[in-house]
Amino acid sequence: MRVALLSYRSKPHCGGQGIYIRHLSRELTKLGHSVEVFSGQPYPDLDEGVALTKLPSLDLYREPDPFRVPKLKEFRDRIDVEEFATMCAAGFPEPKTFSLRALRALGERVDDFDIVHDNQVLGYGMLEIEKLGLPLITTLHHPISYDRRIDIKSTKNPWRKFTLTRWYGFVKMQARVARQARKILTPSETSRRDIATDFGVDLDKMQVILLGVDDGFQPPTTPRVPGRIMAMASADAPMKGIATLLEAFAKLRTERDLELFLVTKPKPGGTTEKLIDKLSINDAVNFVHGVSEEELVALMGSAELACVPSLYEGFSLPTAELMACATPLVVSDAGAIPEVVGPDGLCADLVTPGDVGELEAAIAALLDDPERRARYGAAGRKRVDELFSWRAVAAKVAVAYEEVIAEYQEERARADR
Repeated sequence: MRVALLSYRSKPHCGGQGIYIRHLSRELTKLGHSVEVFSGQPYPDLDEGVALTKLPSLDLYREPDPFRVPKLKEFRDRIDVEEFATMCAAGFPEPKTFSLRALRALGERVDDFDIVHDNQVLGYGMLEIEKLGLPLITTLHHPISYDRRIDIKSTKNPWRKFTLTRWYGFVKMQARVARQARKILTPSETSRRDIATDFGVDLDKMQVILLGVDDGFQPPTTPRVPGRIMAMASADAPMKGIATLLEAFAKLRTERDLELFLVTKPKPGGTTEKLIDKLSINDAVNFVHGVSEEELVALMGSAELACVPSLYEGFSLPTAELMACATPLVVSDAGAIPEVVGPDGLCADLVTPGDVGELEAAIAALLDDPERRARYGAAGRKRVDELFSWRAVAAKVAVAYEEVIAEYQEERARADR
């Protein structure tokens, strides 16, 4: 099959969209399919044999100048004007504007593809793709309505609440598009239920296909660093629970020689940096970003334990990657995280999300129990080997493609009679 895979932003090493795009496209290609990725900035890292078509936005949120004002010569068309105007009104325009650019690009290349795969764009342009003559399938990792609720609840500033409401305005669009989608792939039963509840999508239109872990994530061959704890999460996103971890870590530091590595890039002067200053743990917290997969695997393998303190996750790929590295875990009993680590408590300790005292106690107990850490690590690695394979993901996705193509063609044939 000839596949057009769409992603409005595809950051390579952080956030699920870019990771999903890279590994799924690679494994589909290995199965003999032709895959072309259409993406806005940041563009993905792709493997040999996978084509990339860039659909550049105005890149209004790029580092080091997010919320920038573009020069007049940068505006190319009406879509660019809408993108900038939406940002000026405190909204987030990228899902909608990317969908319009993708629709335009695909309209010029209808005969080049057998199916279009939307990776959580869910912009209004997606509703027009099948009218071009191309069947569409959608991946929805989790409903962003959860992010919206947690972000708004976590701030007490009325103006900030207003701007967040504006920022998350695109969620209503995504819900409308999702309800009209032909078929939705989602990575967990938790996401499937939450999409049905929040977005009103028919459960029968959704299929759970677990995510995979790249083969490069392996247990370490060198000793782990005593007292090293790590976490992979967006530092300034309240949903990721980093504030809870920092407070627990600060309490543990009063009695233990510990260091914390956070794989993220915090906003200068943002909530995370302010909290670290307030807790006086600057000398013990290290931020890591922009690293290669090999460096990330080495860091995962160096930690005595890792934490996933999120308040919600639709899957939590970092949890599975840490398990692949045999790193023992303390995780939140939230969203799909229990589905990833398993219900039997063999791979991780589960704690109440947002409970600083419970997280502190669980980390301390696991640090003091090397035998249990080793047992959790081995069990986590075994679970990854059994369940989380990108090859298996691609094979199941390809079957879903075939089903959608057949259904679409049958509908068109009936309409032509």
